[in-house]
Amino acid sequence: MIGIVDYGMGNLFSVNKALERLGVDSFISDEPEKLLEASALIVPGVGSFKDAMFLLNEKRLDEMIKKFATSQKPLLGICLGMQLLFEESEENGLTTGLQLLPGKVVRFSGNTSEGMAYKVPHMGWNNLVFHQESPLLKGMNDDHVYFVHSYYAALPDKDVLIASADYHVQVPAIVGRGNVLGMQFHPEKSGEAGMQLLRNFLHFKKV
Repeated sequence: MIGIVDYGMGNLFSVNKALERLGVDSFISDEPEKLLEASALIVPGVGSFKDAMFLLNEKRLDEMIKKFATSQKPLLGICLGMQLLFEESEENGLTTGLQLLPGKVVRFSGNTSEGMAYKVPHMGWNNLVFHQESPLLKGMNDDHVYFVHSYYAALPDKDVLIASADYHVQVPAIVGRGNVLGMQFHPEKSGEAGMQLLRNFLHFKKV
């Protein structure tokens, strides 16, 4: 049974529906004890990093997620949920994250190094560039997935970078260390490629 973390922000029901389409049983909950019993955990999210961390702390879900990460069971953050896995974010002032992965969440500058302006947020379909082998990428090729975000993870340690997308900078699109995984895009809105990635997550075994 897959647990979906309800902390008051996120695309809970679209993730739940995607799992239903895969024939997988899941539940949405804000109860730490119940979520710890899940066979895998998904942390969705849409909105502000600062607000999300406040709500996670208030509901004691931050400590639950950290404890789940030590269980060796698969843990996936989606969009804002992926960003929360990192050490900190500069969104609306510096905020400490869950600190499960090394890196800082920063805003797109909106200008290239040549001084050309580009649109923020990054919204639309981009293809994935793979950087390392991972069970998450089984059956994937030059696939496109759907992004919508104004902030991205700046990584000091490229060992956690599984796949990226190009949006004037290298955007970490899939990250992971051990059983802790993240997708900056929305797999539940990314057609068959997204469904394949979710299938792979559900059968994920740490290498």
